[in-house]
Amino acid sequence: MCLAIPACVEKLTTDNHAIVNLSGIRKTVSLALVENIQPGDYVIVHVGFALQRLDPAEAERTLAFFAEMSSLDNQI
Repeated sequence: MCLAIPACVEKLTTDNHAIVNLSGIRKTVSLALVENIQPGDYVIVHVGFALQRLDPAEAERTLAFFAEMSSLDNQI
């Protein structure tokens, strides 16, 4: 099973890469597979590559769902 995670682009760097924020964790990812990404955009990240731009509302819903799952897991 593969899991792609929504991440917010914080900063564009050199050579078609960006620093993204994955729920507080900052990571450099490749933008080679997407076009016209700007800081503030949300992207789906899988194994170090941004796969596509994501609607901000959808990204927030997905991140909220992940947070809810995590809180339920901590209750068990």
